[in-house]
Amino acid sequence: MASLKNQIIISMPHMQDPYFGRAVVFICEHNQDGALGFIVNKPFETPELQDLFSDFFPEEDDILKLVPDVYFGGPVLVERGIVLHSADYETESTIVIGDDFSLTSNKAIIQEIAEKKGPKHSKLMLGHAGWAQYQLEAEIENGDWLLQHTNLDFIFNTEEKFMWDMATKSFGIDMSEFSGLGGSA
Repeated sequence: MASLKNQIIISMPHMQDPYFGRAVVFICEHNQDGALGFIVNKPFETPELQDLFSDFFPEEDDILKLVPDVYFGGPVLVERGIVLHSADYETESTIVIGDDFSLTSNKAIIQEIAEKKGPKHSKLMLGHAGWAQYQLEAEIENGDWLLQHTNLDFIFNTEEKFMWDMATKSFGIDMSEFSGLGGSA
């Protein structure tokens, strides 16, 4: 399978767990060792954030006032924050994913976003999704995920509650016609 880097995967209706049910995942890395991505359509609710941030950032940083929208990137390393952003911003700690997307993980980017000096588009993610070698490929073969190319506009400007429906409908698929059962024949 060719690399899925810079693409999204869209969960199928039978995936009902709280992490990946109706998830849209942006794939940042996909190679022979596995895959890494961020769920881009699941913002945290404020009460959940308060508990998580009590250990993540000291109260004096008041991160929620700087970046009010924080997203659940996935169940791996939820205590770590990273910013998925447009490639118009770069520091020495920035990882370039492709022509349009980059990742940066430092406190300076949070402050620069708040001061409107950061990237034009960004999402602060807590945690990420990870797959071992050939795990994602097996899940795709099992019918758990749809694959799709994406762009900055979809990732950063589409309202999160509509992302999954928009992504699935772009295939001409009405998901209401699918059962909640997955697998292979």
